[in-house]
Amino acid sequence: MKLHSSSTEKYQTVTGYDQSGVEINAKRFDYSVLVMPEVAPRPWDVASFEELTAAHFEAIAADKPDVVVLGTGERQRFVHPRLVASLSDLRIGVESMDSHAACRTYNILMGEGRKVTLALIIEGKKAPA
Repeated sequence: MKLHSSSTEKYQTVTGYDQSGVEINAKRFDYSVLVMPEVAPRPWDVASFEELTAAHFEAIAADKPDVVVLGTGERQRFVHPRLVASLSDLRIGVESMDSHAACRTYNILMGEGRKVTLALIIEGKKAPA
């Protein structure tokens, strides 16, 4: 699914998404990624929702976003509060949603100037080493 083009070229914008990957500024990623508006997308070493650990969220906490939008794949799933405790302790919100909704929500929040992180799980795909 193509999303939209906008006047935010200097920011990391989701320009497309399907079940096998995501496009950020028209560059394809076929593995899980962390995306922030002013930072190049980074591989996220998560191949499935079930393998999420507290350490995955502690790494995100180091970036100190205002909110984390977690894309959990085809359907919305919620992480256990103990996994996101490092974010909660810093008063960083975590919103879990299906990946299509997460991509759209990230673009909206980014467009509003929010310091948002998109943590997008691409099922079955490990990031390159």
